[in-house]
Amino acid sequence: MLKERMTPEELATLTGYSRQTINKWVRKEGWVTSPRPGVQGGKARLVHVNEQVRAFIRSAQRTEDHPVATFSTSDSSLEPLLVRLVKEMTDTEQTLLSSLLLRDGITGLLQRLGIREQK
Repeated sequence: MLKERMTPEELATLTGYSRQTINKWVRKEGWVTSPRPGVQGGKARLVHVNEQVRAFIRSAQRTEDHPVATFSTSDSSLEPLLVRLVKEMTDTEQTLLSSLLLRDGITGLLQRLGIREQK
């Protein structure tokens, strides 16, 4: 059910897409948003669900033919998971991740994640 204003998380749940994908649509399609009351920092937004948004969501909803991707912890390959995660990132997030990897390398990334101790 669509409300007059919804969070990206609510729209993601409704459509079966990720919150990041919804936020990408908000920017790309120029949807009207307003600050979310009670959340400081200015990043939390409510999407105004007008006819433009409704039409886009109707056309974008996943069907049984295109189910939501799920990941199994028993998956033997990490590569498909990493590729899928990067595809869900915004362009800015991808740029920042690339910069981090180029600057710090895999060792630096693992240290930041607390997986590898600093020497």
